[in-house]
Amino acid sequence: MMAMMAVMLPFMASTANAQTKCYTNSRGRTVCTETNRGSFYKRHRNVINVGIGAAAGAILGGLIGGKKGALIGTTAGAGGAALYTYKLNPKTRRYERVYNRSARNYRRY
Repeated sequence: MMAMMAVMLPFMASTANAQTKCYTNSRGRTVCTETNRGSFYKRHRNVINVGIGAAAGAILGGLIGGKKGALIGTTAGAGGAALYTYKLNPKTRRYERVYNRSARNYRRY
């Protein structure tokens, strides 16, 4: 069940539309920045992956070794998922786009 959820979670996550924020800087120019917040999975990818790894390890450890096996499986699963998330497949940095547009297009801001 958890493995199926781990596979389906990225497919169910939807991307939000970019939001435009405009302000007037000290030189009197209107500067607009367009930000894309990203999906819930993209923002919390590290925590979700470690949690799924810990849950999968707990299930396997519990089936194999009972309560003590579940505890060992939880730590092993969380450690393996953290290794994968932080070292083997790290996030890439994304930067905001900054556009300089004329004030006539954004007078209502």
